[in-house]
Amino acid sequence: MSPDPPPLTESRRNPYAALRVRDFRLFLAGHLTSVLGVQMQTVAVGWQLYEQTSSALALGLVGLIQVIPMLGLALPSGHAADRYDRRKLLMYASLLASASAAGLLSATLLGAGPVWIYLCLFVSGVARAAQGPARSSLMPQLVPRPIFPNAVTWGVSGFELSSMAGPALGGALIALFRSPAAVYCVSTATSIFYISMLALLTHRSYRAEQSPTQSTQAPDGAKKSGVDFQALAAGFKYVWHTKLLLATMTLDLFAVLLGGAVALLPIYARDILQVGPTGLGWLQAAPSFGAVTMALLMAHLPPMRRAGRTLLWAVAGFGAATIIFGVSRSFPLSLLMLFLTGALDNISVVIRHTLVQTLTPDSMRGRVSAVNGMFINASNELGRFESGSVAALIGPVLSVVSGGVGTIIVVIASALKWPELRRFGRLDAARPPE
Repeated sequence: MSPDPPPLTESRRNPYAALRVRDFRLFLAGHLTSVLGVQMQTVAVGWQLYEQTSSALALGLVGLIQVIPMLGLALPSGHAADRYDRRKLLMYASLLASASAAGLLSATLLGAGPVWIYLCLFVSGVARAAQGPARSSLMPQLVPRPIFPNAVTWGVSGFELSSMAGPALGGALIALFRSPAAVYCVSTATSIFYISMLALLTHRSYRAEQSPTQSTQAPDGAKKSGVDFQALAAGFKYVWHTKLLLATMTLDLFAVLLGGAVALLPIYARDILQVGPTGLGWLQAAPSFGAVTMALLMAHLPPMRRAGRTLLWAVAGFGAATIIFGVSRSFPLSLLMLFLTGALDNISVVIRHTLVQTLTPDSMRGRVSAVNGMFINASNELGRFESGSVAALIGPVLSVVSGGVGTIIVVIASALKWPELRRFGRLDAARPPE
């Protein structure tokens, strides 16, 4: 069972309510340390591949290689998170992530080419596919429901803090050692630390709470094959019928798919802004710095009263900042625009993640989180591939600018398609449909 909840008035007044829960602190410490390692690894892989190939398409393939297992394993991973102990699943997946980082270290020390790097990234994609649903559905079990939005805010702000520090630290280590090997060594260690923090959580079952009406028997055809296809598809069905979830996920999917410029940052750092690996680290960190700033503001501000309209304006601003970054030739201006993309994206992340968890019954959180993860991974990783592919055809500047324009068009289309999104009000008032 979750800890006894504090009074609702206290949870709303105290911006540090979630941090008072021991298990949440352990979970957050492990997760954020792991994110630090992943972000360091991301900047190292991008720099290493671009140094080896000088190819925008090679950078785009980083996203494609990782998204294949993420999408292919998302539904089974979500189903597993609703059937088995979520903490143990997360520990096993993190062990696989550490093996992937160790593989990148070995490939670098042995002088292996891009093929071996892509193979390790594929393993990383498998690990991330398993981690996502287990992690997302575990977190609501660690804190009382009244302070869950506060936990989301701190989780997102901590994530962005690690995402800010990771690239900067990774770029500095590459510049210092003239090799990404040290980065991969740190990334391996951070996954191991995550496992140790999960092992310290209160020893109890972290399985899903089953609904009294939920059938535990698979349909005959599914039972004979050993696979419950109806259960696997339940997350999609739930999202499809919960229009607010569908709207927020779709908006994020296409906005990040079109507007993400992260994959092309090695090109901007080396060829356009000419700031080297250290500058690349700062460029990669700038969105997270903006996200941390926004998250800290949101943690201390009253709950959103018009969350739907706030979301739409935030994503539109994300697109506008992306356009300015695309045409900028000034390093400070580029940093500022990336800062704004992170700050505005943070608003979207907090709203979407809070709705995914608060609008979903616990018995389905793993599967719905898997669907949400598919949307996120498709937007992030396929967005990298889209950016790299378009940049290879028409150049990096036009690729980024056209993506920002496309993001603004998606916002307008979403506002017209889902009027319930425009009308949605208080974030802390969201409840699962009856």
